[in-house]
Amino acid sequence: MGSLLAELARWVVDVVHSFGYVGVFVVVLLGSLYLPVPTELTLPLFGFLVGQGRLTFVPVVLTATAARVGAAMVFYALGLRIGERRLRRLISRAERTKLVYGSDLERASAAFQRHGGKAILIGHLIPGVGPLISIPAGLKRMPFRARFLGYTLLGSTLWTGTLVGLGWTLGRRWRVVEVYASFLALAVVVLLALGALWFLWRRWRAR
Repeated sequence: MGSLLAELARWVVDVVHSFGYVGVFVVVLLGSLYLPVPTELTLPLFGFLVGQGRLTFVPVVLTATAARVGAAMVFYALGLRIGERRLRRLISRAERTKLVYGSDLERASAAFQRHGGKAILIGHLIPGVGPLISIPAGLKRMPFRARFLGYTLLGSTLWTGTLVGLGWTLGRRWRVVEVYASFLALAVVVLLALGALWFLWRRWRAR
């Protein structure tokens, strides 16, 4: 498994070396569409390359965010256009490739049912959910510009910025981020909740 990940990392570095930020976009888009290039691995690697001076932080985050949003729009359109029954048949076929599972969609749907738009934001911070949370948003016909796009953009920016930043900070230990991605996602969610509580408290004090 370690050698496979090492080969994948080398391939990603080669793609970025050959195509620059276009390569960053393609790699993140593939991972966000649940092809076997996980963003938990590639985003910290991009951060490491930033630390080496081979990439620049802000363009990497913007490019990766655009790719995540693009993948989310694909899943939103799937939910909107093909309906739940056909979608489940499609995912059932995809399970044979072990790239995505019906349980992933169930988790995403349950989160959306409970939390609505906030699930879009938080879903992008949870490994294994990510852009897939956009499918129930499409199924329920969430307003695209008014709500879906805003939540998706914010969640994607937080995810990409955090993982790229950690990869940059950790340097050669960037692989640690992949191992602890779930804990990092939880930490970001907790910080968001604390920030929201602080904002509400400030507003209450100002009255």
